[in-house]
Amino acid sequence: MNTPLPSFRNSAADFLPQALGGIIAAHPEARWDERGFIAHDAPRPDRPRVAVISGGGSGHEPLHAGFLGTGMLSAVCPGLLFTSPNAVQITEATRWADQGAGVLHVVKNYTGDVMNFRVARQALSTVPTREVRVAEDVATEGTGDGPGRRGTAATILVEKIAGAAAQRGDTIDAVADLAQWVADNSRSMAVALAPGHLPTTGEQTFNLGEGEMEVGVGIHGERGTSREQAAPAAEIVERLLGSVADSLDLHEGEEVILLFNGLGGTSSLELHLLLGEALNWLAQRGIIVRRNLVGNYVTSVNMAGASLTLSRATSEIIDLIDAPTTAPAWPQRISDKAHCEPARLHAEDTLPTEGAENTWLSGFVRRVQEGSGHLTELDRLAGDGDFGTNMEAALVDIALPLRGPNPEVLDGLSRRFLIRSGGTSGAVLGTLFRELAAALREEDSPAGLATGLDRACAAIAELGGAQRGDGTLLDALLPAAEAVAGVVGGVATGSDGAGGASGSVSEAEWEEALAAAHRAAEEGAESTRNMTAKKGRASYVGEASKGVIDPGALLVAWVFGE
Repeated sequence: MNTPLPSFRNSAADFLPQALGGIIAAHPEARWDERGFIAHDAPRPDRPRVAVISGGGSGHEPLHAGFLGTGMLSAVCPGLLFTSPNAVQITEATRWADQGAGVLHVVKNYTGDVMNFRVARQALSTVPTREVRVAEDVATEGTGDGPGRRGTAATILVEKIAGAAAQRGDTIDAVADLAQWVADNSRSMAVALAPGHLPTTGEQTFNLGEGEMEVGVGIHGERGTSREQAAPAAEIVERLLGSVADSLDLHEGEEVILLFNGLGGTSSLELHLLLGEALNWLAQRGIIVRRNLVGNYVTSVNMAGASLTLSRATSEIIDLIDAPTTAPAWPQRISDKAHCEPARLHAEDTLPTEGAENTWLSGFVRRVQEGSGHLTELDRLAGDGDFGTNMEAALVDIALPLRGPNPEVLDGLSRRFLIRSGGTSGAVLGTLFRELAAALREEDSPAGLATGLDRACAAIAELGGAQRGDGTLLDALLPAAEAVAGVVGGVATGSDGAGGASGSVSEAEWEEALAAAHRAAEEGAESTRNMTAKKGRASYVGEASKGVIDPGALLVAWVFGE
């Protein structure tokens, strides 16, 4: 039995009216008509134009209400959650929207939608009407005597083309024929990594096992046509595009519009990654993307999934896609880029490759590489959960062992933290290793280490305002600095000022200093378990940070040993 999932709501009965009220309040040109539709509340044009209306079950927002506006829809008929509007709503909306040039109905190919729009047109003998049927979902293609392809994300392209053609003054037959050409020359397919849940009941729309994906899902929360093992993004895109391109019978040199649409629970970053994969797949096959759109346009409430749509493009279609509209959900500008390159950072953060093996710092990097997951888990419990990921960004690709003298290796590690990690941890750890590198360049000895740690503590305290007892890495770093200072007699001595090592430091002295620092840092890190963080990432969760070692403090202990 499914466990009900939480939703923002007051009651199941009031959920939809209140949610629609919020949508209308957020839309500058929308007005609720008690006859059951959302009207485009704007002055009528000087001469009659074709009105375009649409509608369907709620739960697909911003479809349809977000596309209400000049140059798109004149009225929208919302049904109950995943349920078509009734014929009376559609009839009243059509009569209201008619300016004397007729009304075009954009209808998704779902049985309830088709039936109710048809009944509405039968009651509208005095209003010229035409229907455009959107039926482009290849997952339900060739299903025998069934209803055929469902109407899904291509609906917004059809609405945009129809609205723009109506705005320029085309007749109802011309608008309908052009919009139907777009519908007939569009194909979509969707995939989900997790089901959605209904805000009115809290129930999942279908069950999906861990590590599985549902291919061919519908926008009403329907499960797909096949259940497969979850795959990398590139393979998912190839799976969808192969089916969509084959159904359209696309050939090299053809021009298309590409739409990558989120189903409500997929992040913008993931959708843009999928878009990039799709652009490159099409480019490799010589299919020219004239425009690309990406975002949550036709959702299935909160399903963690995405749909991909291709629509053939002509010069006229592109002009109509680019035509202005006041519909708030339509993107203000649409990209014409047809290729994608990963946005990788290139900076001078190289490490020395020659010289003797640096056992000390190789050990530190190895501990981070092997323990980044533990650092992330600690940060998840008492912070924002990204600490281990930031450490991986800086250190995961370093080949061990490290080679070269301490100052050069520390300098390279500092640049990696500052450039690759970002955030608080990158700035703080970059500062730590920068100060250590500078001090050990003056004197590569325990005394130089003591000097570097002392300077690093001061610099980090000044950087973030943290002090001992605030539950940060300083609670490990300050004791480590004091321990090393004690080993060298409490006074950090320098060289003659010309730089370089004194050459008189024994391996045993280094080991003693590092061991003392490690013991002190470990005790300091453990002490953060009982602190309420006042600075750093854990300070945002207050008392919830108690009982968890600060991951930055633990990392400081790893600098010196294990």
